[in-house]
Amino acid sequence: MREMTQDSWTNLPFMKMHGLGNDFVVVDARAHDVAITPALAQALGDRHRGVGFDQLAVIGNGAGDAHLTFYNSDGSLSAACGNATRCIARYLMDESGAKTLHLTTDRGDLAAKDMGRGITSVNMGHPQLNWDEIPLAHEMDTLELPIDGAPTATGMGNPHCTFFVEDAEAVDLSALGPRIEHHPLYPQRTNVQVAQITGPDRIRMRVWERGVGLTLASGSSSCATAVAAARRGLTGRDVVIDLDGGQLRVEWRDDGVWMTGATMHVFSGELTQAFLDSLT
Repeated sequence: MREMTQDSWTNLPFMKMHGLGNDFVVVDARAHDVAITPALAQALGDRHRGVGFDQLAVIGNGAGDAHLTFYNSDGSLSAACGNATRCIARYLMDESGAKTLHLTTDRGDLAAKDMGRGITSVNMGHPQLNWDEIPLAHEMDTLELPIDGAPTATGMGNPHCTFFVEDAEAVDLSALGPRIEHHPLYPQRTNVQVAQITGPDRIRMRVWERGVGLTLASGSSSCATAVAAARRGLTGRDVVIDLDGGQLRVEWRDDGVWMTGATMHVFSGELTQAFLDSLT
Protein backbone atom coordinates (compact mmCIF):
# COMPACT_ATOMS: atom_id res chain seq x y z
CA MET A 1 0.00 0.00 0.00
CA ARG A 2 1.10 3.54 -0.62
CA GLU A 3 2.04 5.83 2.25
CA MET A 4 -1.09 7.42 3.70
CA THR A 5 -1.27 11.18 3.11
CA GLN A 6 -2.97 13.78 5.28
CA ASP A 7 -5.78 14.16 2.71
CA SER A 8 -6.40 10.42 2.50
CA TRP A 9 -6.93 10.33 6.28
CA THR A 10 -9.74 12.91 6.20
CA ASN A 11 -13.04 11.43 7.35
CA LEU A 12 -11.81 7.85 7.04
CA PRO A 13 -14.97 5.69 6.94
CA PHE A 14 -15.28 2.44 8.88
CA MET A 15 -17.88 -0.14 9.88
CA LYS A 16 -18.39 -1.76 13.28
CA MET A 17 -19.40 -5.42 13.08
CA HIS A 18 -19.48 -8.44 15.35
CA GLY A 19 -19.88 -12.19 15.17
CA LEU A 20 -21.30 -13.48 18.47
CA GLY A 21 -19.79 -10.51 20.32
CA ASN A 22 -16.35 -11.01 18.74
CA ASP A 23 -16.18 -7.42 17.46
CA PHE A 24 -14.40 -5.74 14.58
CA VAL A 25 -13.66 -2.43 12.96
CA VAL A 26 -13.78 -2.94 9.19
CA VAL A 27 -12.22 -0.53 6.68
CA ASP A 28 -13.20 -0.89 3.02
CA ALA A 29 -10.06 0.01 1.05
CA ARG A 30 -11.14 -1.33 -2.34
CA ALA A 31 -11.68 2.12 -3.87
CA HIS A 32 -8.97 4.02 -1.96
CA ASP A 33 -5.72 2.69 -0.52
CA VAL A 34 -5.50 2.95 3.26
CA ALA A 35 -2.17 2.40 5.00
CA ILE A 36 -2.81 0.82 8.39
CA THR A 37 0.08 1.22 10.81
CA PRO A 38 0.44 -0.57 14.17
CA ALA A 39 -0.10 2.82 15.87
CA LEU A 40 -3.38 3.38 14.02
CA ALA A 41 -4.56 -0.16 14.78
CA GLN A 42 -3.74 0.24 18.48
CA ALA A 43 -5.45 3.64 18.69
CA LEU A 44 -8.59 2.37 16.96
CA GLY A 45 -8.64 -0.70 19.21
CA ASP A 46 -8.61 1.35 22.42
CA ARG A 47 -12.12 0.95 23.87
CA HIS A 48 -11.81 4.19 25.86
CA ARG A 49 -10.07 6.55 23.43
CA GLY A 50 -10.79 4.90 20.08
CA VAL A 51 -13.58 2.75 18.66
CA GLY A 52 -12.64 -0.57 20.24
CA PHE A 53 -12.38 -3.99 18.65
CA ASP A 54 -10.98 -7.48 19.00
CA GLN A 55 -9.64 -7.30 15.43
CA LEU A 56 -9.33 -4.69 12.70
CA ALA A 57 -10.08 -5.96 9.19
CA VAL A 58 -9.21 -4.24 5.92
CA ILE A 59 -11.06 -5.13 2.71
CA GLY A 60 -8.80 -4.78 -0.33
CA ASN A 61 -8.76 -5.86 -3.94
CA GLY A 62 -7.42 -9.30 -4.72
CA ALA A 63 -7.50 -12.23 -7.09
CA GLY A 64 -10.99 -13.16 -5.89
CA ASP A 65 -13.92 -11.02 -4.77
CA ALA A 66 -11.79 -9.30 -2.11
CA HIS A 67 -8.58 -9.67 -0.10
CA LEU A 68 -8.80 -9.44 3.69
CA THR A 69 -6.06 -8.31 6.07
CA PHE A 70 -6.42 -8.59 9.86
CA TYR A 71 -4.83 -6.78 12.80
CA ASN A 72 -5.10 -7.57 16.50
CA SER A 73 -5.87 -4.81 18.98
CA ASP A 74 -2.18 -4.64 19.97
CA GLY A 75 -1.32 -3.71 16.36
CA SER A 76 0.09 -7.10 15.37
CA LEU A 77 -0.99 -8.87 12.18
CA SER A 78 -3.05 -12.06 12.09
CA ALA A 79 -3.35 -14.23 8.99
CA ALA A 80 -6.81 -15.48 9.93
CA CYS A 81 -9.94 -14.25 11.67
CA GLY A 82 -12.94 -16.48 11.12
CA ASN A 83 -15.73 -14.34 12.56
CA ALA A 84 -14.47 -11.21 10.81
CA THR A 85 -14.34 -13.17 7.55
CA ARG A 86 -17.97 -14.19 8.02
CA CYS A 87 -19.01 -10.60 8.83
CA ILE A 88 -17.28 -9.23 5.74
CA ALA A 89 -18.62 -12.04 3.56
CA ARG A 90 -22.14 -11.14 4.71
CA TYR A 91 -21.51 -7.46 3.88
CA LEU A 92 -20.11 -8.27 0.42
CA MET A 93 -22.93 -10.68 -0.41
CA ASP A 94 -25.55 -8.12 0.65
CA GLU A 95 -23.74 -5.53 -1.48
CA SER A 96 -23.50 -7.66 -4.63
CA GLY A 97 -26.37 -10.10 -4.28
CA ALA A 98 -23.93 -13.00 -4.70
CA LYS A 99 -24.64 -16.26 -2.88
CA THR A 100 -21.03 -17.44 -2.90
CA LEU A 101 -17.70 -15.61 -2.63
CA HIS A 102 -14.03 -16.30 -3.24
CA LEU A 103 -11.96 -14.41 -0.65
CA THR A 104 -8.19 -14.28 -0.30
CA THR A 105 -6.24 -13.81 2.94
CA ASP A 106 -2.68 -14.29 4.12
CA ARG A 107 -4.00 -17.69 5.28
CA GLY A 108 -4.95 -18.56 1.68
CA ASP A 109 -8.12 -18.71 -0.42
CA LEU A 110 -11.42 -18.99 1.48
CA ALA A 111 -14.91 -19.75 0.17
CA ALA A 112 -18.05 -18.22 1.67
CA LYS A 113 -21.72 -19.15 1.24
CA ASP A 114 -25.03 -17.50 2.03
CA MET A 115 -26.98 -20.08 4.06
CA GLY A 116 -30.18 -18.02 4.17
CA ARG A 117 -31.89 -16.09 7.00
CA GLY A 118 -28.77 -13.95 7.41
CA ILE A 119 -26.56 -16.92 8.28
CA THR A 120 -23.12 -17.08 6.68
CA SER A 121 -20.73 -20.00 6.26
CA VAL A 122 -17.00 -19.74 5.54
CA ASN A 123 -14.50 -22.46 4.69
CA MET A 124 -11.46 -21.67 6.83
CA GLY A 125 -9.27 -24.11 4.90
CA HIS A 126 -7.51 -27.27 6.00
CA PRO A 127 -6.13 -27.33 9.55
CA GLN A 128 -2.38 -27.36 10.04
CA LEU A 129 -1.49 -30.37 12.19
CA ASN A 130 2.29 -30.68 11.85
CA TRP A 131 4.51 -28.96 14.43
CA ASP A 132 6.34 -26.81 11.87
CA GLU A 133 3.14 -25.58 10.21
CA ILE A 134 1.45 -24.34 13.40
CA PRO A 135 4.33 -23.43 14.21
CA LEU A 136 5.87 -24.90 17.37
CA ALA A 137 9.43 -24.38 18.54
CA HIS A 138 10.61 -27.90 17.71
CA GLU A 139 9.34 -31.28 16.55
CA MET A 140 6.75 -32.90 18.83
CA ASP A 141 3.40 -34.66 18.90
CA THR A 142 0.80 -31.93 18.37
CA LEU A 143 -2.03 -34.04 19.77
CA GLU A 144 -0.77 -33.80 23.35
CA LEU A 145 1.81 -31.11 24.07
CA PRO A 146 4.34 -31.42 26.93
CA ILE A 147 2.47 -28.73 28.89
CA ASP A 148 0.53 -29.32 32.11
CA GLY A 149 -2.94 -30.37 30.97
CA ALA A 150 -1.65 -31.98 27.73
CA PRO A 151 -3.32 -29.48 25.35
CA THR A 152 -3.61 -29.99 21.59
CA ALA A 153 -1.89 -27.68 19.10
CA THR A 154 -3.63 -26.73 15.84
CA GLY A 155 -2.95 -24.19 13.11
CA MET A 156 -5.79 -22.39 11.33
CA GLY A 157 -3.56 -19.77 9.71
CA ASN A 158 -2.81 -18.72 13.29
CA PRO A 159 -1.60 -20.89 16.20
CA HIS A 160 -3.96 -22.47 18.75
CA CYS A 161 -3.59 -24.34 22.03
CA THR A 162 -6.70 -26.20 23.23
CA PHE A 163 -7.12 -27.54 26.78
CA PHE A 164 -9.90 -30.09 27.31
CA VAL A 165 -11.25 -29.65 30.83
CA GLU A 166 -14.07 -30.96 33.01
CA ASP A 167 -15.49 -27.48 33.71
CA ALA A 168 -14.68 -24.61 31.35
CA GLU A 169 -16.31 -22.08 33.67
CA ALA A 170 -14.02 -23.01 36.57
CA VAL A 171 -10.78 -22.20 34.70
CA ASP A 172 -9.16 -18.82 35.44
CA LEU A 173 -8.58 -18.04 31.78
CA SER A 174 -7.40 -14.50 32.54
CA ALA A 175 -4.41 -16.10 34.28
CA LEU A 176 -3.91 -19.17 32.05
CA GLY A 177 -4.36 -17.28 28.77
CA PRO A 178 -1.41 -14.87 28.87
CA ARG A 179 0.89 -17.51 30.32
CA ILE A 180 0.20 -19.98 27.49
CA GLU A 181 0.03 -17.24 24.83
CA HIS A 182 3.70 -16.52 25.51
CA HIS A 183 4.79 -20.13 26.13
CA PRO A 184 8.23 -20.87 24.63
CA LEU A 185 6.78 -23.75 22.59
CA TYR A 186 4.90 -21.13 20.53
CA PRO A 187 7.42 -18.79 18.87
CA GLN A 188 4.62 -16.69 17.29
CA ARG A 189 2.48 -16.76 20.46
CA THR A 190 -0.85 -18.59 20.45
CA ASN A 191 -4.58 -18.36 20.93
CA VAL A 192 -5.74 -20.35 23.97
CA GLN A 193 -9.00 -22.25 24.42
CA VAL A 194 -10.51 -24.16 27.33
CA ALA A 195 -13.07 -26.66 26.05
CA GLN A 196 -15.58 -28.88 27.84
CA ILE A 197 -17.44 -31.70 26.09
CA THR A 198 -21.07 -31.09 27.15
CA GLY A 199 -22.88 -33.62 24.98
CA PRO A 200 -22.66 -35.66 21.80
CA ASP A 201 -20.85 -33.39 19.33
CA ARG A 202 -21.31 -30.33 21.55
CA ILE A 203 -18.54 -28.26 23.15
CA ARG A 204 -18.54 -25.38 25.62
CA MET A 205 -15.51 -23.20 24.86
CA ARG A 206 -13.92 -20.05 26.25
CA VAL A 207 -11.22 -18.08 24.44
CA TRP A 208 -8.08 -16.07 25.07
CA GLU A 209 -6.87 -14.50 21.81
CA ARG A 210 -3.21 -13.60 21.29
CA GLY A 211 -2.72 -9.87 21.03
CA VAL A 212 -6.25 -9.26 22.31
CA GLY A 213 -7.12 -11.08 25.54
CA LEU A 214 -10.46 -12.55 26.62
CA THR A 215 -13.06 -12.47 23.85
CA LEU A 216 -16.72 -13.47 23.68
CA ALA A 217 -16.09 -15.65 20.64
CA SER A 218 -13.44 -16.62 18.10
CA GLY A 219 -14.05 -18.28 14.76
CA SER A 220 -10.58 -19.67 14.19
CA SER A 221 -10.48 -20.87 17.82
CA SER A 222 -13.79 -22.66 17.29
CA CYS A 223 -12.41 -24.37 14.20
CA ALA A 224 -9.20 -25.36 16.00
CA THR A 225 -11.12 -26.75 18.97
CA ALA A 226 -13.47 -28.76 16.75
CA VAL A 227 -10.49 -30.25 14.91
CA ALA A 228 -8.68 -31.03 18.18
CA ALA A 229 -11.77 -32.71 19.68
CA ALA A 230 -12.23 -34.88 16.58
CA ARG A 231 -8.55 -35.83 16.52
CA ARG A 232 -8.73 -36.92 20.17
CA GLY A 233 -11.88 -38.97 19.57
CA LEU A 234 -13.99 -36.78 21.86
CA THR A 235 -16.48 -35.79 19.15
CA GLY A 236 -17.30 -36.37 15.52
CA ARG A 237 -16.34 -33.89 12.80
CA ASP A 238 -19.61 -31.90 12.89
CA VAL A 239 -20.04 -30.06 16.20
CA VAL A 240 -21.84 -27.18 17.86
CA ILE A 241 -19.60 -24.78 19.81
CA ASP A 242 -21.18 -22.78 22.65
CA LEU A 243 -19.19 -19.60 23.31
CA ASP A 244 -19.72 -16.72 25.71
CA GLY A 245 -21.23 -14.72 22.84
CA GLY A 246 -23.35 -17.37 21.15
CA GLN A 247 -23.23 -20.50 19.06
CA LEU A 248 -21.31 -21.68 15.99
CA ARG A 249 -21.52 -24.84 13.95
CA VAL A 250 -18.17 -26.22 12.78
CA GLU A 251 -17.81 -29.02 10.23
CA TRP A 252 -14.42 -30.54 9.41
CA ARG A 253 -15.00 -31.75 5.86
CA ASP A 254 -12.71 -33.15 3.19
CA ASP A 255 -12.37 -29.69 1.61
CA GLY A 256 -11.62 -27.83 4.85
CA VAL A 257 -13.20 -26.60 8.08
CA TRP A 258 -16.56 -24.87 7.55
CA MET A 259 -17.84 -22.45 10.18
CA THR A 260 -21.46 -21.26 10.18
CA GLY A 261 -23.26 -18.67 12.27
CA ALA A 262 -24.86 -15.25 12.56
CA THR A 263 -23.20 -11.86 12.06
CA MET A 264 -24.16 -8.24 12.73
CA HIS A 265 -23.28 -4.93 11.06
CA VAL A 266 -23.81 -2.58 14.01
CA PHE A 267 -23.08 0.85 12.55
CA SER A 268 -20.99 2.81 10.06
CA GLY A 269 -19.02 5.93 10.90
CA GLU A 270 -16.06 8.14 10.06
CA LEU A 271 -12.87 8.82 11.96
CA THR A 272 -12.45 12.52 12.65
CA GLN A 273 -9.49 14.50 11.42
CA ALA A 274 -8.66 15.45 15.01
CA PHE A 275 -8.37 11.77 15.99
CA LEU A 276 -6.18 10.98 12.97
CA ASP A 277 -4.00 14.06 13.55
CA SER A 278 -3.38 12.90 17.12
CA LEU A 279 -1.57 9.83 15.75
CA THR A 280 1.03 11.78 13.76
